Parts: sequence; structure tokens; C-alpha cells
Amino acid sequence: MRMIGQGWSSWMLLSAILMASVSGCSKSTESAPAAAAPTTPQTAPVGDRYARQVDAPTEPALAHVALPEVKQQPTPFVVIKTTEGSFKLRLDTEHAPRTVYNFVAYVNSGHYTNTIFHQVERGYAILGGGFTEDMQEKPSRYAIPNEATNGLKNRRGTIAMARRIDDPHSATCQFIINLVDNPSLDHQGPEPEKYGFCVFGEVVEGFETLDKIAAAEVRDVEGFVKLPVKPIKITGIHTLR
Repeated sequence: MRMIGQGWSSWMLLSAILMASVSGCSKSTESAPAAAAPTTPQTAPVGDRYARQVDAPTEPALAHVALPEVKQQPTPFVVIKTTEGSFKLRLDTEHAPRTVYNFVAYVNSGHYTNTIFHQVERGYAILGGGFTEDMQEKPSRYAIPNEATNGLKNRRGTIAMARRIDDPHSATCQFIINLVDNPSLDHQGPEPEKYGFCVFGEVVEGFETLDKIAAAEVRDVEGFVKLPVKPIKITGIHTLR
């Protein structure tokens, strides 16, 4: 993965990202420490990052959810407690109702408790929601439609869904939190690599926790890039209204 203005070549990036979890959260995998091959910083195409998602069970994605019903719910807040501190999210049911519904379902089921942030890229973003501390993938529900056309931008502190680069509508449980403004992750066109990553909320408290997570020492291991050396775990997560 790359810092802003730098990066791996696209084939190296896709190989590293997709190696561990082509199936996103739907299968389990293990990683073992491995020496990271030297790389030459290069410009990586938009969308090569955060592609670790998913061949989930095929079902009509949230077809049973009435959108007006979701939009009329009180604005949900989510508090995430981690080993580096806590932060609070405000979710956007107006612009991303299906995505919020999906995320809150995972929160309320306990899915995210004891998962780790398995990719931390200082000056870019952090990725979590799919792996336990022993690097096992957690099972997911079916994939959801991508609401990246909602006009929300991947700005510092926003939360967005991770997905496979070749399928815009493949997000399940993994999420991105933007550490800086990342316009390259916004919707730019109908092609899969340009479709964007759906923003569905933002951090409203606890930016100091994000900065602590961003400062973590990281390493590349087999199947994972920029994995924190010391695991950063979600120890608790709950909704507020």
C-alpha cells in the first residue's frame, strides 16, 4: 500500500492485497512473518488500495429493508473502543441508508468486537473489521450495493466500506477510516475501478485516537501489508441514539 504520492506498482499491490483474502470476510486465513521485498515507490492507479473484499453468499442485498423506514430512524452514533483509546462515529442514514443498516447490524451482532485494524497507512487510512488477532477472517453476511454515488466525500475522519477492486458491489464487513482527505477514493465513474468507496459516516469525537493508531509501527507479512507490529484491537463497540 502507498503513502500519498507514493506507492507500489499496481500488479504488486493487487497481488499483496488479494493474496490473503480474495473472499473478504467469508473465509479464514493465517499469516506468517515474511521478509518484505524491496519496492520502488511509484504512482499506483486509483482504487488499487483497500480491495480485500469479498465473495460473500449471494442474496438480494438488504432487499427486505424499506429505505424510507431506515431514513426515518434517529441518527445513529457508534462508539468504538480500541486498545489505543476510543472514538465516536455519526452515521448518515440519509445518504447511505443501506450501508448504515448493514454496518449497524454487524455492530449489534458483536461481529467487530475483538477484531483488529489489519492495515494502517500513516497519512492515508486504516482498514479493519475482518480479522481477529490471530489473523483469522470472520464470516460475513452477503454483499451490499455500493452507495458511493451519494455525494459524500472521503475526507479526513470519514468512514467508508472496503470492497474488491473488480466489483463495486462487493462490500460486506470491512471498513476504511480516512486519516486525510482522499479524493481518489470518491466516486468518479461507472467503471469498477472508478466507482469509489461509499462514505457512510464520520468521526465526531476521538481524533487523537485515530492519530495514535496512525502512528503505530507496521510491517509487511505474508498476505498483509502495513500490519501493526503490536495488534490494535477493537475491544468494544456499541450504538447510541
